[in-house]
Formats: sequence, structure tokens, C-alpha cells
Amino acid sequence: MKKVLLLLISISLLIACEAPKSEPLAEPDISAVPSWAKEAIWYQIFVERFRNGDPSNDPTAADIVQAYPDSIPADWQLTPWSWDWYKPDPYFEHLAAYQNTFGSKAQLRRYGGDLQGVLDQLDYLEELGINAIYFNPLNDGPSLHKYDPRHYRHLDRNFGPDPKGDKEIAKSEDPADPQTWKWTSADELFLKIVEEAHKRNIRIILDYSWNHTGRDFWALHDVREKGEASPFKDWYSIQAYDDPNTEENEFEYESWFGAKTLPVLKKDTVGEFRGLPFEGNLTSESLKAHIFAVTERWLDPNGDGNPEDGIDGFRLDVAAEVPLGFWREYRKVVKSVNPEAYLVGEVWWDEWPDKLMDPRPFLKGDVFDAIMNYRWYRKTRGYLSKGGPVLTAEEYVEEIDSINRGIEEQYTYAMMNVAASHDSPRLLTSLANKNKYKYHANPRENKNYIIHKPDAETDKIHRMLLLQQFTYPGAPHIWNGDELGMWGSDDPNCRKPIIWPDLEFEDETYHQELGLERPRDEVKANLDLLAYYQKLSKMRKEHKVLSHGSFTFVYANDKTDCLVYRRSWEGENIYAVFNPSKEDKEITFAVLEDGSYKDMLDSSKSFPSNEKQLMVKIPAQSGMALKVK
Repeated sequence: MKKVLLLLISISLLIACEAPKSEPLAEPDISAVPSWAKEAIWYQIFVERFRNGDPSNDPTAADIVQAYPDSIPADWQLTPWSWDWYKPDPYFEHLAAYQNTFGSKAQLRRYGGDLQGVLDQLDYLEELGINAIYFNPLNDGPSLHKYDPRHYRHLDRNFGPDPKGDKEIAKSEDPADPQTWKWTSADELFLKIVEEAHKRNIRIILDYSWNHTGRDFWALHDVREKGEASPFKDWYSIQAYDDPNTEENEFEYESWFGAKTLPVLKKDTVGEFRGLPFEGNLTSESLKAHIFAVTERWLDPNGDGNPEDGIDGFRLDVAAEVPLGFWREYRKVVKSVNPEAYLVGEVWWDEWPDKLMDPRPFLKGDVFDAIMNYRWYRKTRGYLSKGGPVLTAEEYVEEIDSINRGIEEQYTYAMMNVAASHDSPRLLTSLANKNKYKYHANPRENKNYIIHKPDAETDKIHRMLLLQQFTYPGAPHIWNGDELGMWGSDDPNCRKPIIWPDLEFEDETYHQELGLERPRDEVKANLDLLAYYQKLSKMRKEHKVLSHGSFTFVYANDKTDCLVYRRSWEGENIYAVFNPSKEDKEITFAVLEDGSYKDMLDSSKSFPSNEKQLMVKIPAQSGMALKVK
């Protein structure tokens, strides 16, 4: 029996040795865009101004040290949520002389928005119809915007229920060793938001800047104290170390646009630098390892290999200023944890204020899934509102074709179509002012700039543009509060606290520091506009053709200045019709099927087709979404 067993073992070994070697497993394809991206309806949350759900964690003067400005008046206090936006805070008169504009003074304001406020409003967001949330940075940082982190690994201490406890937890860790990292109360509350959002089929992405940190960042502290002996010295572009033999502190570092609150991370370029974007990478391998560890922490919080408990991707700040080589590595890390994670880059200006950047280098399957599509908004605003640069219907068709040329459809359909954000005027205000897009978009640079509540004509243009946004390829994006009819010029005036329907607000009566006259405006939520947003979201969700369908211009005529395009998918056709002129128009265009067409947002409007020709009477400054009954 032993001889038989030995013989069988020998034969098995022989077969094993002679068997052909298996081919190595192919690497997964990471070029594909997440399947859910084209169906997203985005809502951007700026937590500090979203909702104060827990007054016990409100920031104190000590919490905002190291943010702009360098001095905080002794009488500094939280600004009331319902305060007239331009009314001076009592401490304004004690600010330093260099803070002589409303914009610089407002950087010191805090209102106490927090994560509990977000959790409390998830039902509101679900009813609005959104299915994806983009959070502005939640980093533990002293500023109102949180692009100046003390840590990448923890969320802001004042966004959670225990600021003092969270500070102590961070101090107990070795920030360079992920094995020592714990979860703070703010971190855990955010994970609760992720869990509750996912129950509602709402996805979540976080905003990070891998271009800079805050000046209170732990690694910069180490470099400041240890100089060239610091293991983190190559994380930053250090221009001068402190000389301990002098009283003066000579420590200097490169900062983003000269803002010392935002130290820039060190990069290497490959080849001759020819402007943005550029080849290269972050200089420090340990810095990249730290970034990757933070990234994986939020994608798979419990580290079990299943990313369902984690976030669904990242919005990446000033993406063109970070080398492409880093982004290629970053994509591999992210997709290795969750292949369905979404990466969207902030790719904006090439030459401000006239030329937006070509996004194609970022959309080849090895960097991002999409960009923030400011190009779409600039063109659409130019046509529908006649804001600079002004476009006719035929010019608009040419411009839209040009910005999409050379970009694969999967990326076009995944674009985050941004009409307003924390970095630009609110949508209503942008449409009310006919200046060049984002140029002199405030009364300090343009004394005729409208800062008060826009008029009824602007409201009509607004609804027309929203219809275009929700029927166009790419994912519509809502800047928090726009759905409630908020107005405001460029930063910081686009960052007012949200005017929730259950809160009472002071009228707006003050002007910016110019002291110009303005109308008294009642500040309250526009519930009729909110209902319109809800209709648009419902329409887009119920008709997959608006997220998946082909896109074809079928009518564009400069004589009428009207435009029609068709979305088609699996036998369903929807026609979006626009008349931005100030006169009612009658137009005729070809359709694919005969029948009676109804306006999907106003069933009282119905038009019969004849021999696949549809004649439509469209009121001035309005749009319709038509579908055969």
C-alpha cells in the first residue's frame, strides 16, 4: 500500500512539474467611468454655512487661530445665522488696518454650521431629488473653507460633537503612522452621515487639495522646529530655514498665490515646464504614502476590503497644479480600493478671464473620470442670459460642439455640470449681471454690479437655464441654497448661510463697504423655486434618456434665436426647446415620431405633430421639455 501511495505521489508531482504555467492575472481596467456617474444629481455642501445642528460645538476664537487674518479681535464672536449679510459685525471696527474691505473682514466670520446640521437635513436632500453629495473640505482646519488643514486624516473638530476631545485624540497619535490613527467624534459622525446617505441611495464624495496644506499642518510644524533635520523637509518647497542664532524667524516656504496660510507641497517636473497641466510628481515618497493612507481610510473605513461603508470618490482641488504623474498613481490607489469610486478634478482657468483650460489631458482613462464643467456653464450662460461672452443660437451649437470635441462620451456624460459654487457668484446673481463670466463679479470692482435680489426676468432665465442643465449630457450640480432662491456676488458673498424655510432672517438693507443705495430685500426661502428643482430632479430620474441618451441638435436659428435638441435612448425621445429672446416665437422642427407632444413640466401645453414636423409656440425667455404622449 505504501508503494502505491508513493507511486501516486510521484505521478502527481511529475504532472504538476510538466503542466503549463498559468498566465499572470491581468490588472483590472481602471479607465472606465463609474457606472452611476452619468445618473448623478449633485448637491454641493459647504458645511460651515449649511446648518447649525449643534450649537455646543460652535467655534471659538482659539479654534480659528492660524486662519486668515493673523489677528483676532478680543470681542470676536459667532455671527448670528439670520444676520443681514452686509451688516458689520461689532468686532469689524477692531480689525487690523489691512483688512479694509468687506471681503477680507468676512473671512473672519463663523456661523457654526456642522455635520449634525447635515444629518438633520438628509430627508430634505432626498426630497429635493439629489442622489450625490459633494462636500467641500471637512479637514480639521482653522478657516471657514477648510482648504488649510491641520490634518488630512481627521475632520474638523468643530464639525463634530466634542471639539476638545477630538483635539486630544489627534495629539495622542503619531500623524506619520496610520497604525496609530483613531476615529474622532467628528469622523464618526461623518461616517454616520455616509451610512444614512447610502440608505437613501445618495453617494458622497469628499473635497481634498493635494496641492497645499494649512500653515498649522503637523508636518510643517516639524520642519519649522527641526529645520533640515526634519524627515518631512521635502514635503514642502522651503525657501529659507530659521537661523537659531538670530532673533528673527527667517523660515519661509512657497505658498499658494502668496497666501501664507496655504503652504504648497513640493513637486518635480519632467522635461521643460510649459504651463498647466504638466508632467511630473510630488517630490516626497513619504508624502504620497501619507496621502494614499488618508485616501484609503475614507474609501474603506473598517479596512475589510469592502468599500460599501466608505465614501464614493473625491473632488480634487486645483487639479491642474498637481503633476499628472501623481494623479495617475492616485487613480490606481483609489480604483484598487473601489473601482466604482468617482474622481472629478477642478480644472478651470488657462488664461483668466478669457480662456478656460482644455480638459482632455485629464480625461484619457488614467487621471480623472470627469472635471467640473465650467466650460458648459460659460457657453450656456452666454446664450440663455446673454451674459458675456454673448452667443446666438447658431454660435452656441458651434461652441458646445467644440468643447466636447475629442472627449469620449463616457467622460462627457460623467461631467459635473457646475453653474455656481463656493468660488463663483450664485446662479441667480450670475444671470442678473451681464458682465463677462466671473470677471469683476462684485461691486468693489464694478460699482454697477447687482448684489440685491434679482428681478422676475432673471427668475425666468434662471428656470430656462436649469431646464437646460437637467436635460443636457452630464450630471447637473446644485450649489447649496441655490434651490431656495439665494443670491450673492463672488466669494465671499456666495457663501451666505442657507436661508432655511423654518428660520427667520433680517431683511438685507446694507450695501458692501461702498455705501451705495440698494433696495430692501426680504430674505426667505423661495418654495416655488424649490418645487421646480424637485420637478426637474424627478423628471431626470424617471427618464433615463436624459442621463443615458444620445444628444442631437435639431434646430438652431439666429433669426428666432431659438434652439432645440433631442435626447434619444431605447425608443424614448425628449426634445428640449429654448427661446431666450424677449418675444414669443413660433418655430417648426423635425421629430422622429408623430403624435401629440406635451411639456413634461407643464401638462397644459400640448402640440400635435404632422408628418414628423412639430410646430411649437414658445413664450419669451422660456424653455420646454417635450415628449410624445
